[in-house]
Amino acid sequence: MQNLNNGVENAIDQAEIWVVIPAAGVGKRMQADRPKQYLPLLGKTVLEHTLDCFLQQPKIMGIIIALSQDDPYWETLSISKQKPIYTVEGGSERSDSVLNALNYLNDHLDTRNNHWVMVHDAARPCLSSEDIELLLSESIHDPVGGILAAPVKDTMKRAYTKNSEFQRIAQTESREHLYHALTPQMFPLATLRSALQSALDKQITITDDASAMEYQGLSPRLIMGNANNIKITHPSDLPLAEFFLSHKDKT
Repeated sequence: MQNLNNGVENAIDQAEIWVVIPAAGVGKRMQADRPKQYLPLLGKTVLEHTLDCFLQQPKIMGIIIALSQDDPYWETLSISKQKPIYTVEGGSERSDSVLNALNYLNDHLDTRNNHWVMVHDAARPCLSSEDIELLLSESIHDPVGGILAAPVKDTMKRAYTKNSEFQRIAQTESREHLYHALTPQMFPLATLRSALQSALDKQITITDDASAMEYQGLSPRLIMGNANNIKITHPSDLPLAEFFLSHKDKT
């Protein structure tokens, strides 16, 4: 086991790992006066908590954040200078923002080195350091990469629309082998950049970074993450995130 752990540590040490955070969305479902990543949460913004997840991780080289062109909030934040943080202009879709960040890295890094990226949602502030370490150790030896995921626990129903007015149950779907895709999702920079560019060129709908890899015929690894790693999407998610963050250092 010691030799295996040493091998993982050596592989991580030989790689340059960057974090990409797409933060150009407006979060309409929150019905707030600002994008959800800038909503207050335990004395900080959601985005500041999200950044904190990575700023104290020694194996992370730096962070690239994709912001909307007219973002008035970013410059008002007091961000720790523990690691380099760079900003790029975001796109109309999440995948556009991620690709802009990857292009920035590709243009500024030595392409001879082994570069990996972790792509993480700006509105997931409850990510634990343990899950970051797990994703690193489980993905670094996989040529495709991997994502954090949580098994589906609820009974899954497929719906159909009746008279265009309401939905009914068409059938119950087996939840076996079904997972909620979480973030971060970790891939070799060059592979993910090529996959995203190819999908966007062909106007393929990309819902997360793994789906771009899947479109290329690749099968990212599923790594069991903590279900507390919620994405803030609706107003009711804020108090839940506050609860998880309040207990984060106690678990």
